[in-house]
Amino acid sequence: MGVQITIRNVEEVVRDELAARAARRGQSMQEYLRGTLEALVAKPAPEDWLHGVRQRKALSGARVPGDDIIEERDRDRR
Repeated sequence: MGVQITIRNVEEVVRDELAARAARRGQSMQEYLRGTLEALVAKPAPEDWLHGVRQRKALSGARVPGDDIIEERDRDRR
């Protein structure tokens, strides 16, 4: 069962843009916002993703010198 969320003090211009986006998709604003929120939480937050990358990097113990990275990046440019 779903819960209700109320957001107060949304600028009128923001509400109008959300309503326009919903209308372009043939959705109510509620449907549009629910779908947008579901898509938002389906991916990790950028800071959580970065934290995970840093953890995996620390656990691997691998270090790649910057010169190697630049050389590999530029390999197909030659």
